[in-house]
Amino acid sequence: MSTRSIRITRAERQHAVDCILRPAHVPLFLNDTLSATRKAVPEGPIKLYVCGVTPYDTTHLGHAFTFVHFDTLVRAMRWLAPDRQVVYVQNVTDIDDSILQRARTLQMDWRSLGDEQLEQYLADMRDLNVAEPTHLVRATASIPTMLKIIKLLLEREAAYVVDRGSVFFRVRSVPTYGELSKLSREAMLEIASQQDDADVDDPRKEDPLDFALWKGWSGQTDEPCWESPWGSGRPGWHIECSALAYQYLGEQVTIHGGGADLMFPHHESEIAESETAFQKRPFAQIWSHVAMVRKDGEKMSKSLGNMVFVRELLRNYSADAIRLNLLQHHYHEV
Repeated sequence: MSTRSIRITRAERQHAVDCILRPAHVPLFLNDTLSATRKAVPEGPIKLYVCGVTPYDTTHLGHAFTFVHFDTLVRAMRWLAPDRQVVYVQNVTDIDDSILQRARTLQMDWRSLGDEQLEQYLADMRDLNVAEPTHLVRATASIPTMLKIIKLLLEREAAYVVDRGSVFFRVRSVPTYGELSKLSREAMLEIASQQDDADVDDPRKEDPLDFALWKGWSGQTDEPCWESPWGSGRPGWHIECSALAYQYLGEQVTIHGGGADLMFPHHESEIAESETAFQKRPFAQIWSHVAMVRKDGEKMSKSLGNMVFVRELLRNYSADAIRLNLLQHHYHEV
C-alpha cells in the first residue's frame, strides 16, 4: 500500500488551525460608558468610530495605549467573526484651536505643522504594528457634511446664529445632555472653562455650556476659513466627528471609542448633535473609553512635564514589548 505523504499549503494549514481554535460563536462584551454595564457587541456589520489625534505635537504613550487597544479589538473581532464586516473609521482633527496656537508659537503654517506631526504619528503607529483603520480621514475633508448637519440643527431650532457668522448649539434643546459623562452642570462648566475652544464667557451665548458648531472668521490672516451660509469661518471641534461618522458610517454607529478625557465635552456634544440632527437614538450602541495613562501616580500631561513619547520608547524597546506591556493593563482602568 502506498504511503505517499500528503502535501498541504500554508493557507490550508492555517484554516485547519483556525477551525480548531476559533470558537463557533462567542459574543464579545465591552464596557459601555453610557449604561455603565458590559454590553455584547450587536449582531451584523460592526461600524467602529474612534476619535484620533490632533496633530500638533509628538505621539505619546497615552495615544499608544488608546490605539493599540482599538487595534487589538479590531483584530479580535475580525478573527472571532470573519463573516462579519468590520469598518473602522478614525479621524484626524487637522483644524483646531490647539493647532493654530501651536503653529503661531512655532511660526509655522498650520497645514505644515499638521502634516509633519501626522506623518510622525503614522510612523509611530506603523512601528508599533498598529494596522491602519479602514478609513483614516482628515476633518477638513468633510466640511460640506458639517454644513449639512449644522443646517439640520438650525431647522430643528437646536442651534442659533450670532454676529460674525458663528453658530452655536443650544444645549438646553437636549434634556439628556450630560447623560454620558454623568456630570453635574457645575462640573461640566468647570471642565468646559478649561477647554481651549469652549469660551464659556462668550457673551453671544444663550448658555455658557452652548458650544460652537461654526466659528466665524476672526480676521487673522493666518487663520483658515471656508465659505458657509452664515459667512466665512471654520468648524467647531465636536461637529467634525459627527460629520465624519455620518459620512463614512451613517446616522448610527455600533461602537464609538476614544480616550476617557474625551467623554466631556467632546463625546457628550457629539451625541447631542447627531441624535438631534438625525432623530435617531442611540447615536452609538456602545461607548468604549480607554483610561488615562499615569506616570508615578499622576496623569501624563504637558503641564507636568511627565510625558513619555513613543519615539523615545522605540529606541530602547521592541514594538512587541511595548504592546505587551500596554495590553497587560485593562483598557478601562487607569
